[in-house]
Amino acid sequence: MSHTTREKSKLLSRVRRIRGQVEALERALESERGCAEILQQIAAVRGAINGLMVEVMEDHIQTHLANPQPGSDARRRDSADELVEVLRAYLK
Repeated sequence: MSHTTREKSKLLSRVRRIRGQVEALERALESERGCAEILQQIAAVRGAINGLMVEVMEDHIQTHLANPQPGSDARRRDSADELVEVLRAYLK
């Protein structure tokens, strides 16, 4: 069972909160709120997305790299390569 499946309800709750933040940002833009408020909302959305990314990454590392299944050296290498790709894409 995938770690995202085990944590599905918790992750979906986070995504729904993020959706609410993005919708609030959209409303603020539509109502022509001030730059400072818009920037604060953007920072909040970015922080929430970063938090979600960290949570999924941490679970991935713990599940697939730190505690791999016995005899899974090839999968472990693949997981490490996958993690490097995710980090590269994330840190662009």
